[in-house]
Amino acid sequence: MGPQHRLTAAAVLAATLLAAGASPAATPRSLAARLAGALTVPHVSAARTGAFALDLRTGKALFARRASLALAPASVEKLAVSYTALALLGPRHRIETRVLADGERQGSTWRGRIVLKGYGDPTLSGSDLRWLARRIRAQGITRVVGPVAGDESFFDGRRTAPGWRASYYVSECAPLSALMVAGGRYRGRISRRPAVAAAASFRDALRSAGVVVTGPATVGRARADSVTLGGTSSPPLAAVLPLLNRDSDNLAAELLLKHLGAVQLGHGTTAAGAEVVRETLEAAGVPLAGVRIVDGSGLSLLDRATADELVAILAAAWADPYLHASFVRSLAIAGRTGTLKRRLRGRPVVAKTGTTSRASALAGFAAGRYAFAVVQNGNPVSWWWARVAQDRFASVLAAAP
Repeated sequence: MGPQHRLTAAAVLAATLLAAGASPAATPRSLAARLAGALTVPHVSAARTGAFALDLRTGKALFARRASLALAPASVEKLAVSYTALALLGPRHRIETRVLADGERQGSTWRGRIVLKGYGDPTLSGSDLRWLARRIRAQGITRVVGPVAGDESFFDGRRTAPGWRASYYVSECAPLSALMVAGGRYRGRISRRPAVAAAASFRDALRSAGVVVTGPATVGRARADSVTLGGTSSPPLAAVLPLLNRDSDNLAAELLLKHLGAVQLGHGTTAAGAEVVRETLEAAGVPLAGVRIVDGSGLSLLDRATADELVAILAAAWADPYLHASFVRSLAIAGRTGTLKRRLRGRPVVAKTGTTSRASALAGFAAGRYAFAVVQNGNPVSWWWARVAQDRFASVLAAAP
């Protein structure tokens, strides 16, 4: 067992002991008192607040309050998906999109289908399709007698995740698919048939590149004997994760979760991805009592997380030299980027935020030394006062020696 795993185990042990009521004997009382005071705000239930702070250098717990209380996590749920993806796929992993063809070539004419097959790339864009179209034109194909099909079969056909409010569909997350271009948009609007929209976008790109296409945009699976005409891929995973953690992109989180399920278990479903995440966290020694992983974004009303779980994930990522830089750089920088652009200005904090009507959360690192998590619930939660408490908590840690 390497030193990074010893530190992670120490972090988890500290979390477990504190959650059970043990006292962090080596923690200065003044710091613990200031952290407790930071959480004292009106309109936020102390009984529905979980908080935990850990010294990453020593592995000692600094503060815990209801650290094992199962709470709705909002978008800090994305930390579990991010850690799992890095641990299993690696920072350099890329997600493919392929152009396949069924039929036969006759001179400069392709007779049959052109198939755009997706594997869950959340970054696939119109410029990617235009590049692919130019590649096909460069191969001497100037006419396609047949349709352009979108193949989304790498994932299942569910457009939402379990436990979502009906209002989240489209408004909070585009319909899920293994093949999506520009976040599921076609001509500026989110389509409820993302694979068909992608096929239509690719047909448009082919025509713009000088390839005449006679058939419609449709959806369908590529045949096993399809010919490969080209392909593209996402940026490395390390460059994709800021979409989840810095910008809190729900769609990217859900597609990555399904991608994990498809790659690791052969099932491109939300449930399979959630199983992979839970198994990976368990193998890393993360405490999972009370934790329920249902989706990737934290939108599900069924999700549950604990403060000690979140800090253990942070500690595991921090201690692993292979994952450390990619994980930390994916987080929002206080006062500068993403969802923290207008919060904690001047504080040495990087973190993931979470906000829904019933949950508010902040989890990350302070002063390059401390890992922390604050999760608050309510019906609804007062997000303004919750953020006051979170920012004060992080600020106390950022100023700690």
